[in-house]
Amino acid sequence: MNPQPPVAASSEQPSPAATDGHPALLDRHSAVLSRIAEAARACDRKPEAIDLLAVSKTFDAEAVLTLATHGQRRFAESYLQEALPKMATCHDQWAERPSRRSAGDRLEWHFIGPIQSNKTRPIAEHFDWVESIEREKIAQRLSEQRPAQLAPLQVCIQVNVSGEASKSGCSPDEAITLARAVSTMPRLQLRGVMAIPAPSDDVAVQREQFAAVREVFGKILAEGIAIDTLSMGMSSDLEAAICEGATLVRVGSALFGARTPG
Repeated sequence: MNPQPPVAASSEQPSPAATDGHPALLDRHSAVLSRIAEAARACDRKPEAIDLLAVSKTFDAEAVLTLATHGQRRFAESYLQEALPKMATCHDQWAERPSRRSAGDRLEWHFIGPIQSNKTRPIAEHFDWVESIEREKIAQRLSEQRPAQLAPLQVCIQVNVSGEASKSGCSPDEAITLARAVSTMPRLQLRGVMAIPAPSDDVAVQREQFAAVREVFGKILAEGIAIDTLSMGMSSDLEAAICEGATLVRVGSALFGARTPG
């Protein structure tokens, strides 16, 4: 496997102009990073082994750029119509900053929502990662529509371990077959497994569900398919996910605050 190079972290300190309007956002970002580090140490893992994916859906480009100035580089979106103009604004404003001229210092965008067949082309053309592949047909369309001049699209298979009809994802039994198919597709690079288990306030239940995701991850590895990403855990359960091996936690409300319904 030849993974996509990691997005470079910035050593630049946030400027007053960039942060004065969002002190709570920056405080929450620091708090989430502390939670990740504490959870990692509690289960004898290295904090740097877990990456934070900021779920910016429903929040504006200004919020994204504020976090970017604070060192956050990875962002996730679920709604294509909202995401594309936001991503364009962020790209233009980020590129205008003199200190951002290094090719390695860029924002990385993950698509994490359900994917309809008629939306695969813009997703393939604009995103760096897609974490929500649940069908071979969708993966094939992304493979065919990924522009040749771009790096391979980094992808994860979404697995529905809790069996909820309302949740996207293939069943654990289907995951290996899907992983085999995706791993051979040109212009895609299979990186791992993503899951959104049923919510629970019971830590034991949380860990049981995340352990089931980790088991799927392990079975794919045992097939000789080189993957490295276990994307699971959100604002309310990231500690349990980290204890069960998460390498990427997707955090929205704990960073940006409550979303407006609608």
